[in-house]
Amino acid sequence: MYTSKDRALRAINKPSEYGPDLDISQYSREAKVWEACLLSNLPKDILERALSVGVTADEKERAATYFQIDHSLIFKAIQNAFENKIEVMSIKEALSKYDWLKEYWWKTVEVDKDKYTAIAEIALDQGYFIRILEDQKVILPLQACLFISTDNLNQNVHNIIIAEPGSEAQIITGCTLHPTVQRGLHVGITEFYVKRDAKLTFTMIHNWAQKFDSRPRSGAIIEDNGVFVSNYVCFKPLKSLQAYPVAYCVGKNARVRFNSIVYGLGDSYIDVGSKIVLQNEGCRGEIISRAIARDRAQIYARGFLLSEHGDTKAHLECRGLLLSNGAMIHAIPELVAKVQGAELTHEAAIGKISEEQVQYLMARGFSRSEAEALIVRGFMDVSILGLPKDLEKTIQGMIDAVALGAL
Repeated sequence: MYTSKDRALRAINKPSEYGPDLDISQYSREAKVWEACLLSNLPKDILERALSVGVTADEKERAATYFQIDHSLIFKAIQNAFENKIEVMSIKEALSKYDWLKEYWWKTVEVDKDKYTAIAEIALDQGYFIRILEDQKVILPLQACLFISTDNLNQNVHNIIIAEPGSEAQIITGCTLHPTVQRGLHVGITEFYVKRDAKLTFTMIHNWAQKFDSRPRSGAIIEDNGVFVSNYVCFKPLKSLQAYPVAYCVGKNARVRFNSIVYGLGDSYIDVGSKIVLQNEGCRGEIISRAIARDRAQIYARGFLLSEHGDTKAHLECRGLLLSNGAMIHAIPELVAKVQGAELTHEAAIGKISEEQVQYLMARGFSRSEAEALIVRGFMDVSILGLPKDLEKTIQGMIDAVALGAL
């Protein structure tokens, strides 16, 4: 039998099924070594970038924090009030501490799926382990930041999140880079395990650069009565992004929802989507995506609903807004029902800003640019994400800046 390392080595040149192929050898593996320190002691420009993706240096606002720069773990901590309720540590520390964690390693994502999963196994640069203990309701969000400070760096992380039975928590992950970094490759493997009666909300915010490539890979398993909500936000230009997370509703009455708001500009090539597999009775799923493309950006918005059991329901909704003649949005919905009793639905709409809406607002005193900005703001409705108020305010500020700069 092949080990995960053997399988990865056999797939090291295997291109992804979607998105542009990358030559991994063009990225550097030489990273600066950062010493552990308090978040408040980090340089101001790093803290400002972290805040732009929802990661705050004020530990009172978060139940726990994990912060990694390049290949180095900088900071991890749990508020005193949440000790014995959650665990947060580096993935390497967790694998060393818990033999049973190997049973969760590469179970929701295939290690040989493509060259990006392969490189994450062969050249692992930490990542985090988060565990919410049984029956614990964590009232403050947890946060994690994966930061890149070295230009042209390849950063590979593997994260595992376990919500034990009856637990509930919200996690904010921000991925970003130093203002001087122009290019690089981030590979992020994230595996979610939502146990019986647990609820987990996970929000990922990306803020990269125009020549940067990102390859997230994630999977989730949801057990009886479990609820998993995944939010993804990307408002900044980048060279290419390809992500296609999958959630398996294996338990009775398991529920999952994927929300995404993506803004493509410049020459960005963005291929994102979500897949839901309904495998037991009473399972429910929903995929809601909003995509805006301007300049010469290309966005592929995928959604796949698969029902393998009766008495299951799922809905897919994709909306796209084009802000220039050179941009492109391609919606690709797929619905597959393998049994009777499944109910799968979808709706997709792509178009430009309605002249009728613009004229309506102008008749009420707004200029054309103000009217168009209001329409863009309304299109990127952050309320669909169900975020904490502070994070919602941060993202709304990003939306306001996008709306004003888009037109």
